[in-house]
Amino acid sequence: MHILIIGYVWPEPNSSAAGSRMMQLINSLQAEHFTISFATPAQKTEHMVNLDALGIKTTQITLNHSSFDDYVIELNPDVVIFDRFMMEEQFAWRIEKHCPDALRVLNTEDLHSLRHARHKAVKSNKDFELKNMHTDLGLREIAAILRSDLTLMISAYEYTLLQDKFNIPQYQLMHLPFMLPSITQSDLNTLPSFEQRQHFISIGNFRHEPNWDAVLQLKTEIWPKIRQALPQAQMHIYGAYPPPKATQLHNEKQGFLIKGWARDANQVMQQSRICLAPIRFGAGIKGKLVEAMLNGTGSITTPVGAESMHGELAWNGEICDSNDDFVNAAISLYQDKSAWQLSQQKGLAILTTYYHKDEWHKKFIARLNDAKAAQSENRQQNFMGLMVRHHSLKSTQYMSQWIEAKNKPNKCD
Repeated sequence: MHILIIGYVWPEPNSSAAGSRMMQLINSLQAEHFTISFATPAQKTEHMVNLDALGIKTTQITLNHSSFDDYVIELNPDVVIFDRFMMEEQFAWRIEKHCPDALRVLNTEDLHSLRHARHKAVKSNKDFELKNMHTDLGLREIAAILRSDLTLMISAYEYTLLQDKFNIPQYQLMHLPFMLPSITQSDLNTLPSFEQRQHFISIGNFRHEPNWDAVLQLKTEIWPKIRQALPQAQMHIYGAYPPPKATQLHNEKQGFLIKGWARDANQVMQQSRICLAPIRFGAGIKGKLVEAMLNGTGSITTPVGAESMHGELAWNGEICDSNDDFVNAAISLYQDKSAWQLSQQKGLAILTTYYHKDEWHKKFIARLNDAKAAQSENRQQNFMGLMVRHHSLKSTQYMSQWIEAKNKPNKCD
């Protein structure tokens, strides 16, 4: 098959979990020897992967411009994967018009409307309720899911939420978490030991609001108490694109160090003893916590941070509801060699049980092939999707065409 991926951004696996996820999808598709094209309206970045070197033909496309029509007509893909619902909104009507037989797949990364609703609840100091997702953002996102032939959900919680609360048919959804290489006890034994590690680490793209909020929680509520108990320890904050407001938090005297982008996230994670992720809101599953497990680093997080990540298995550290519990758990695990070694075993069990690459690769490719084979039948029974496509894609089309006409130079000028 020929797969066209319409990316929200160029993939940066060393900058974000979304970048890692995109490369996992690409690697899985390449393993089947599919032809892959990658197009995005985003500007190129210094940390992006060189997709062309991987044999993937890349194209920079333009929003609200008919040049995309010529591009996709010539390409004529069998499958189109939209990276996040905003790309589906922008380009799905053009795909439907010019490549009606292409399977339309939505890669959500996380439910944006859930993340934003939880954020709003935190700012209002209220508990999250499902009705908080009944917003313009929520309506747009659910509409994109209904319009798509298949939507990939990285979180089991969100996969179930869409079926139980938003009545999305199961045949339109697939739970597909991170697809990670298997590690063994022998792999863990090659990593730096408890004694060889020091300090705490937090890592995450600063442009992602839950990560920035977590940094502020560490700075103001958590780290001062940990530092008081462990005066020799340091808090190392890594993440791509730190803004001035983040770098201003750097304080050598307090042991609170803003390190910025990590060229090798695995290396800095292996040098650290504990990963701290005081995530108060968010969605999806957390790449930083998977990286901690892969590198034998215990982690302290919140119920939101650990959501959908470990099933019925014990966490590789502690899950804490309050800042006081978070502080106490961090101090304890940092000093307890036996508990820290046990956390490694728990992380290994989670990775082996829930994220095995080969297993999920087979399921992903099988589901893609099944969706393609049943495409016509599924579309016929998806009346809600047909209705939403008829109305919302037409409005998106007319808005796009109006913007394009507005942007054309006036001949009288």
